[in-house]
Amino acid sequence: MCRNIKTLANFEPPATDDEIRASALQFVRKLSGTTRPSKANEDVFNRAVDEVTAAAERLVQSLVVHAAPRNREEEARKAHERALKRFA
Repeated sequence: MCRNIKTLANFEPPATDDEIRASALQFVRKLSGTTRPSKANEDVFNRAVDEVTAAAERLVQSLVVHAAPRNREEEARKAHERALKRFA
């Protein structure tokens, strides 16, 4: 359920708003134990996603990193190689 929660800091180009929101959504889904809230919980669920998104954006933008920015394609290639070994 948390496959969209990925490292978002120190990438060039920086993480997009959509990437940060997708991670926040997965985080709230994991915490709440549901992928789709009931009508009674929809407002509180969406508010939680908004609040986690805002906190994540502040965090990612505020981090001071001394390492060189990571390359998205290279990180995707490494993840693919790990998946091949894991599920082979």
